[in-house]
Amino acid sequence: MSKKFTNNDFSDITFGRKSVRHYDETYKISHEEMLEMIQEATTAPSSVNLQPWRFIVVESEEEKSKLKPLIRFNQLQNDTSSAMVLFFGDMKCYELGEEIYDQAVAEGKMPKEVRDEQLAAIIPYYESFSESKMNDVIKIDTSLVAMQFMLVARAHGYETNPIGGFEEDQLAEAFGLDKERYVPVMIVSIGKGKEAGYESVRLSADKITEFK
Repeated sequence: MSKKFTNNDFSDITFGRKSVRHYDETYKISHEEMLEMIQEATTAPSSVNLQPWRFIVVESEEEKSKLKPLIRFNQLQNDTSSAMVLFFGDMKCYELGEEIYDQAVAEGKMPKEVRDEQLAAIIPYYESFSESKMNDVIKIDTSLVAMQFMLVARAHGYETNPIGGFEEDQLAEAFGLDKERYVPVMIVSIGKGKEAGYESVRLSADKITEFK
């Protein structure tokens, strides 16, 4: 468990989460803590544990100025947050498959023969995916890690706002990534909240659920 958790109340972390857009612009999150939160977020599940998520933490004024024209309706978050975390999905995530499975073997979490058997099946299978199929897989997995990051952030005493409104065709290249390989999934602003966030409503479970 992180030493930096300031909140271990599951109910408050989960059900008290709101989308906060205004932050204390004087507060900066250290690189150490940001990496800790990202590491904790990556315990989220992913298909065959290929972990296709990639992160860019935009925190300097210079880099935030690059982001500004790409998020036209989310300027306050960009101006006041400690950072804007860009979540990308890697279309060639399978290239790290051997490294991931080797680590599992080294840590005693998987027998070598299981590693060999699974990689022999998984890598060719992923390589055979159409662009559309791979896009779907990495977006689902990266959305899971983004949600976990927002909950981890609250445990650390921060607020967040998930942002889906941005120039998808420009984001990767603006920050030095190959846009054919790295698919933008979400931007999450993070910082010390200056507001409580708005209350919102949800449809009742019995309206949106069927039992068969």
